[in-house]
Amino acid sequence: QLQASGGGLVQAGGSLRLSCAASGFRLDDYAIGWFRQAPGKEREGVSCISSSDGMTSYGDSVKGRFTISSDSAKNTVYLQMHSLKPEDTAVYYCAAIPYYRLGYRLPCFRMDYWGKGTQVTVSS
Repeated sequence: QLQASGGGLVQAGGSLRLSCAASGFRLDDYAIGWFRQAPGKEREGVSCISSSDGMTSYGDSVKGRFTISSDSAKNTVYLQMHSLKPEDTAVYYCAAIPYYRLGYRLPCFRMDYWGKGTQVTVSS
Protein backbone atom coordinates (compact mmCIF):
# COMPACT_ATOMS: atom_id res chain seq x y z
CA GLN A 1 0.00 0.00 0.00
CA LEU A 2 1.16 3.50 -0.85
CA GLN A 3 -0.01 6.67 0.84
CA ALA A 4 0.84 10.02 -0.70
CA SER A 5 0.58 13.19 1.35
CA GLY A 6 1.90 16.73 1.57
CA GLY A 7 -0.04 18.43 -1.17
CA GLY A 8 -1.59 21.82 -0.76
CA LEU A 9 -1.98 25.34 -2.07
CA VAL A 10 1.17 27.38 -2.60
CA GLN A 11 2.08 30.55 -4.44
CA ALA A 12 4.25 30.48 -7.52
CA GLY A 13 7.90 30.30 -6.52
CA GLY A 14 7.08 28.43 -3.35
CA SER A 15 7.98 24.95 -2.17
CA LEU A 16 6.25 21.80 -1.05
CA ARG A 17 7.43 18.38 0.02
CA LEU A 18 5.38 15.34 -0.86
CA SER A 19 5.70 12.06 1.01
CA CYS A 20 4.93 8.55 -0.16
CA ALA A 21 4.73 6.09 2.70
CA ALA A 22 4.88 2.42 1.78
CA SER A 23 3.49 -0.41 3.84
CA GLY A 24 3.51 -4.14 3.24
CA PHE A 25 6.73 -4.19 1.25
CA ARG A 26 10.29 -2.92 1.45
CA LEU A 27 11.18 0.09 -0.64
CA ASP A 28 14.65 -1.32 -1.24
CA ASP A 29 13.22 -3.91 -3.60
CA TYR A 30 11.17 -1.44 -5.61
CA ALA A 31 11.43 1.57 -7.83
CA ILE A 32 9.12 4.32 -6.67
CA GLY A 33 7.85 6.95 -9.03
CA TRP A 34 5.96 10.18 -8.78
CA PHE A 35 3.45 10.94 -11.50
CA ARG A 36 1.02 13.80 -11.93
CA GLN A 37 -2.13 14.48 -13.84
CA ALA A 38 -3.69 17.85 -14.46
CA PRO A 39 -7.32 18.24 -15.57
CA GLY A 40 -7.69 17.47 -19.25
CA LYS A 41 -4.10 16.30 -19.58
CA GLU A 42 -2.42 12.94 -19.76
CA ARG A 43 -0.59 11.53 -16.78
CA GLU A 44 3.03 12.64 -16.73
CA GLY A 45 6.05 10.99 -15.14
CA VAL A 46 7.70 13.38 -12.72
CA SER A 47 10.49 11.48 -11.02
CA CYS A 48 11.61 8.02 -10.05
CA ILE A 49 14.03 6.51 -7.55
CA SER A 50 15.54 3.17 -6.76
CA SER A 51 16.45 3.02 -3.08
CA SER A 52 18.71 -0.01 -3.56
CA ASP A 53 21.25 1.76 -5.77
CA GLY A 54 20.30 5.41 -5.38
CA MET A 55 19.47 5.92 -9.03
CA THR A 56 17.08 8.77 -9.81
CA SER A 57 15.42 10.17 -12.89
CA TYR A 58 13.41 13.33 -13.58
CA GLY A 59 11.05 14.60 -16.21
CA ASP A 60 12.38 17.48 -18.27
CA SER A 61 9.79 19.88 -16.90
CA VAL A 62 10.96 19.45 -13.30
CA LYS A 63 14.71 18.98 -13.63
CA GLY A 64 16.61 21.35 -11.40
CA ARG A 65 13.51 22.19 -9.35
CA PHE A 66 12.39 18.86 -7.86
CA THR A 67 14.43 16.39 -5.85
CA ILE A 68 13.40 12.83 -5.07
CA SER A 69 14.81 10.98 -2.08
CA SER A 70 14.09 7.96 0.04
CA ASP A 71 14.36 7.00 3.69
CA SER A 72 14.59 3.25 4.01
CA ALA A 73 14.18 3.36 7.77
CA LYS A 74 10.85 5.10 7.36
CA ASN A 75 9.98 3.21 4.16
CA THR A 76 9.10 6.56 2.65
CA VAL A 77 9.95 8.39 -0.54
CA TYR A 78 9.92 12.17 -0.71
CA LEU A 79 9.54 14.66 -3.52
CA GLN A 80 10.91 18.07 -2.63
CA MET A 81 9.50 20.66 -4.99
CA HIS A 82 11.00 24.14 -5.30
CA SER A 83 10.31 27.10 -7.60
CA LEU A 84 6.80 25.85 -8.18
CA LYS A 85 4.93 27.12 -11.21
CA PRO A 86 1.21 27.25 -11.96
CA GLU A 87 1.78 24.55 -14.56
CA ASP A 88 2.86 22.21 -11.76
CA THR A 89 -0.74 22.17 -10.56
CA ALA A 90 -1.98 18.59 -10.67
CA VAL A 91 -2.88 15.57 -8.62
CA TYR A 92 0.36 13.84 -7.72
CA TYR A 93 0.49 10.08 -7.35
CA CYS A 94 3.20 7.76 -6.15
CA ALA A 95 3.54 4.29 -7.58
CA ALA A 96 5.77 1.26 -7.20
CA ILE A 97 7.17 -1.52 -9.32
CA PRO A 98 9.69 -4.23 -8.38
CA TYR A 99 13.00 -2.86 -9.57
CA TYR A 100 13.91 -6.05 -11.43
CA ARG A 101 10.83 -5.56 -13.63
CA LEU A 102 12.49 -2.40 -14.98
CA GLY A 103 15.68 -4.30 -15.70
CA TYR A 104 17.32 -2.38 -12.86
CA ARG A 105 17.06 0.81 -14.89
CA LEU A 106 15.03 4.00 -14.74
CA PRO A 107 12.78 5.82 -15.54
CA CYS A 108 9.74 4.21 -14.05
CA PHE A 109 6.88 3.00 -16.22
CA ARG A 110 4.14 0.38 -16.18
CA MET A 111 3.88 0.67 -12.44
CA ASP A 112 2.24 -2.15 -10.50
CA TYR A 113 0.95 -0.38 -7.42
CA TRP A 114 -0.59 3.05 -7.11
CA GLY A 115 -1.50 5.18 -4.15
CA LYS A 116 -4.25 7.73 -3.94
CA GLY A 117 -3.19 11.12 -5.15
CA THR A 118 -2.51 14.36 -3.35
CA GLN A 119 -3.53 17.68 -4.87
CA VAL A 120 -0.91 20.33 -5.53
CA THR A 121 -2.20 23.74 -6.53
CA VAL A 122 0.15 26.56 -7.44
CA SER A 123 -1.39 30.00 -7.67
CA SER A 124 0.04 32.73 -9.89
